[in-house]
Amino acid sequence: MSLELTMKKDGRFNLIDDSTVSIDLPSGEALPGEHLRICPQGYTCCTSDMEDSLAVLSRREMEGLLKEAGRSLHTSLTGQYKAFDGYILELINRSAISLQDTFTATWGLTYSQNSQVFSDLYTDLRQYCRGSNVNLEEVLNEFWARLLEKLFYQANRQNVIGEDYLECVSKQIETLRPFGDIPRAMKMMVTRTFVSARSFIRGLVVSGEVVRKVSQVQLSQECMRAMMRMTYCPHCRGMSSARPCANYCSNVMKGCLANQADLNTEWRHLAETMMQVAGRFDGPSGVDAVVLSLPSRISEAMLTMTDNMETINSKLFQACGNLREGGTSSTGVDEMKRGRVTVEDRLETSSNKMDKLVSDVTVRLRDLQSYWVSLPSLLCSDRVATGTGAEEKCWNGMSRARYLPEVMGDGLASQINNPEVEIDITKPDMTIRQQIMQLKIMTHRLKNALNGQDVDFQDTSDDVSGSGSGMCTEETCSKGPRLVEPITDRPVHYPYPPENKKVKALANQNLPCVTIYLLPLLILLLRR
Repeated sequence: MSLELTMKKDGRFNLIDDSTVSIDLPSGEALPGEHLRICPQGYTCCTSDMEDSLAVLSRREMEGLLKEAGRSLHTSLTGQYKAFDGYILELINRSAISLQDTFTATWGLTYSQNSQVFSDLYTDLRQYCRGSNVNLEEVLNEFWARLLEKLFYQANRQNVIGEDYLECVSKQIETLRPFGDIPRAMKMMVTRTFVSARSFIRGLVVSGEVVRKVSQVQLSQECMRAMMRMTYCPHCRGMSSARPCANYCSNVMKGCLANQADLNTEWRHLAETMMQVAGRFDGPSGVDAVVLSLPSRISEAMLTMTDNMETINSKLFQACGNLREGGTSSTGVDEMKRGRVTVEDRLETSSNKMDKLVSDVTVRLRDLQSYWVSLPSLLCSDRVATGTGAEEKCWNGMSRARYLPEVMGDGLASQINNPEVEIDITKPDMTIRQQIMQLKIMTHRLKNALNGQDVDFQDTSDDVSGSGSGMCTEETCSKGPRLVEPITDRPVHYPYPPENKKVKALANQNLPCVTIYLLPLLILLLRR
């Protein structure tokens, strides 16, 4: 929000906001300023009520700027999340279609009569990527066990095979290894790839939500007073054209955004870890290659079993007992062999879309690493005095003159001697501390993902709900055991700061006060 006052040649004033309003104003006289509680107590154009109203207005303006900056960043991160989430689901769907097309042609009845086994696998993979409490290792183990049962049944249809016998068959999969080494290799690839992908997507969601929630934190009364002194006290002194000194604005903003700056360390850690995870998404072992190769790997495993069906049958008969004839007259093994054609991945090599997604998000994350400590400079950039002689003619909180105090550092602990904003550094904002914890937890999970360790995302009390994130939003998502996160750093307790000293200064007694009478009317218009 911003206001602009312009004087017309006939002595009338325009308020330029979303609309333009012309107002006739009488001339005004300067008043003694002993009644002022925020602005310098020299001669002034402001009454106490005007000063209070302007303080509220400055706070509303500042909070509006913070929300707008946060909204822009949140939108950017949400866009990155949707791009990754959508593309990975697209890959899963393309892989499923490829399997259906090629298996229908190459495996015939063996596939069509058992297609549910394969479609269930892809359903579980989709649910996992969308945040459902799905254990990938269990999903893959169940898939191979069911596939063994189905292929054994298909190859021995001339015999009577009951459920108990099939259960015994599936239990022999570890010792028998009918599919060779493919299940183990596929489990390693799929688990590492999907864990990284889901964790990365979740990292984008969490970082966006942290921005959204922190941007809605209300500013303190001390910040409101400091913003008032910087923004509207020049108007009360008849210096409506005076702009804040650069260092003065920096101290005000660093004080107002001290808690936000404390996000910096964990925010950078999260961004750096996410870039490491993103680096694994492209290349020969990346998401594209792993997902699109699933049909050919599964077909290869099935061919391994059919090639060795006589040996496998012999060992299963020894473990589970002989079968009794009485099934269909045709021999299932012969039909399975007629369908033996190596599956070719007819999906064209995935375009450079993943490469571009990784490149775009990496650049964005790198640019955002210093976001929280850059906010003061960003918010000061369009309001401070610039140009020749600006340091001598800018508003320093008392008058038009050079601003002498040094600029404070970033974060709450650095504000102990901030001359512009009174801050109790022993009382950090709890909402922001909660978001710092969210960043720590998410970084911990991403580091686990780098090591191939899966985590459950449904246990975080501050996780996204109803924000359209796509994480476990379907009815198929199930509740599972809660992951206990490690205790992270203890909160830091700071010593009590010394009281800021109040400074009084003399003000010029003859001030042009006409423009200040606009401000109460402007406030009323804004409240409509």
